[in-house]
Amino acid sequence: MKLLIVIDMQNDFIDGSLGTKEAVAIVPNVAKKIEEARGAGEIVVFTRDTHQKNYLETQEGKNLPVLHCVEGTDGWQISSKLKVGNSRIFNKLSFGSMELADYAASLDGLEEVELVGLCTGICVISNAFILKAKLPEVKISVDASCCACVTPESHKNALAAMKLCQINCES
Repeated sequence: MKLLIVIDMQNDFIDGSLGTKEAVAIVPNVAKKIEEARGAGEIVVFTRDTHQKNYLETQEGKNLPVLHCVEGTDGWQISSKLKVGNSRIFNKLSFGSMELADYAASLDGLEEVELVGLCTGICVISNAFILKAKLPEVKISVDASCCACVTPESHKNALAAMKLCQINCES
């Protein structure tokens, strides 16, 4: 069994307050990946970065002082260009999600977890490392063509770091 995890493909990260042209460019790739995964009978889940109006007062907000992904706003929503359907959504308060890792570990017969989404060097890498620690014998992979980061250089650096930890980074 294979699990596809779509990380933080939210409006604020695509073309909103923290959007980039690289993020906009991967949306069609991610949409196709979701469609292919569902066609192959894979489980597809999503994460959603979730903050409150007091975000700028939090530790993360002090280090990244850009209001984004405030629960209930348009920027918090997953892109309408992606078919969420009845997929489970994990609202996460930090870069990585222990709840997501626990969910993956609860799936009987899980052989592979693939991650796609935003941002390669922050939330994708955080979740990939948590999953690798929780599931050391499960293949963890990242589709580089379905990920983007703050800059192309930070995207490449994150992929290189994941490869060092035996996370397959393909495109």
